[in-house]
Formats: sequence, C-alpha cells, structure tokens
Amino acid sequence: MTSTADLSDSDIARIAARLDRPIVLVGLMGAGKSTVGRRLASILEREFIDADDAIEEAAQRSVAEIFDEFGEAYFRDGERRVIARLIDENSGVIATGGGAFVDDETRALILERAIAVWIDVDIDTLVERTSRRNTRPLLRGGDPKAILTDLLEKRERFYAQAQVRVKSEDGPHADTAHAIIEAIDQWL
Repeated sequence: MTSTADLSDSDIARIAARLDRPIVLVGLMGAGKSTVGRRLASILEREFIDADDAIEEAAQRSVAEIFDEFGEAYFRDGERRVIARLIDENSGVIATGGGAFVDDETRALILERAIAVWIDVDIDTLVERTSRRNTRPLLRGGDPKAILTDLLEKRERFYAQAQVRVKSEDGPHADTAHAIIEAIDQWL
C-alpha cells in the first residue's frame, strides 16, 4: 500500500490537472468506494457524489425499497441513467453501487467517459465492513462470506475491465486514495 508521504502536494496538483474526466469507483459492496471516494475527492479538490445517494434522491426511496418493489433490472436501468447524468455533470469522483459495473451498458458508458477504478479488497475485510450495517439488499438472508465470495466470482471479470485497479487493505482511507492517485498517474 502506498504511504501518504509518497505524494507531495505538487504531485497531487500535477495529477489533478491532467484529469479530464470523472473518476468512477467500482468494486464489491464494502470495498470503501464511498469512504475512500470522499477522501480522494478531498485530496484532489474535486466534488464527490455517491451514485446510490443520487438514485435515492431521484426516486424518493431507498435502494433497498427500489429493489424490493421493482426488482434489480428496474434498479439497474435507473442506475445507468443516473450515472450517465453524474458523469456529464461531474468532473470529480463518483462512487457506484457494487453491481453497476456488471451491467454491460453502464460499464461501457463508464469506460468510455470516465476513469474506472476497481477498489479490490479481500473477502474477509468485505465481510467485516458490510456487517456494520443492515442496508445491503443482496446480503439479506444468507451467509455474508458465501454471498460476497459468490459475487466476486461472478463480477471479477467485469471489475477487471476497469482502467485502474488498486488493492485496498484495512488501513487508512487516505492510503487507498493516494494509491488510486498514483495508479491513475501511471495509467494517464
């Protein structure tokens, strides 16, 4: 993992100046897309938006309620439209839900118009992080480790298409944010 001391303010400013499109964070639930995304946006002095929050605001209901009432296909269609709008409106950092990048159209949209960053986290860390809240529709009524392992097996080939991949460990969010900045710098 990169140390926060590895990047100077001038390095960060140089990299931020090269960004010509939003950074879209992808990965499984619990990877830290929202938490790390807020820190990343702060470091880059950019706006942060969580796509799930934007979806809830647009729909005037929670993601879980949308899933329960209308199903996943309906949710993914609305999610794609919201992400497209966010990419058009935002030059900062966008955190997506864990399944967003699995949708072919949403993935193509992100890859074409943004920088996709896969925050890759080991399963045990994901289980610990997701156990903190009971707001994850896909984890209800089952063994979280088995569900997350199955989701990773199904989604890994999609996440692997992101332009940038950063392994995140259970450490300070700033370390992951700095690792993302360095990885984007190398990719650019």
